[in-house]
Amino acid sequence: MDSSHGISLQVTIFIKPEDLPKFWESFMPVYNKVIAEPECTFFEVYQSPEEPGTLSWVENWTESTEWLLKNQLTKPYYEDYFATTTPMFIKPREVKVLNRVGLQYTMGK
Repeated sequence: MDSSHGISLQVTIFIKPEDLPKFWESFMPVYNKVIAEPECTFFEVYQSPEEPGTLSWVENWTESTEWLLKNQLTKPYYEDYFATTTPMFIKPREVKVLNRVGLQYTMGK
């Protein structure tokens, strides 16, 4: 499947700003492994300017939601990340999975 198809995984988490250094320490190794996956075509992280502990990211994948749940999110490298970061959450994470529409509605400069 080419990179104009597939899904976009959009995640928002909410942590205390004082937990950010520990969060980034746990996040970076997993981020590096995820972006090395051949099916991952895009990954960008965002931070709320008003609430620094609110972080969002977008991951684009060439595969389906079912593939992501069965083959990607079950990889062992997520285990330590979830064990370390989930207790930092001050409210539940928000997750959306959207189908990508295609190249006619994709732009990059």
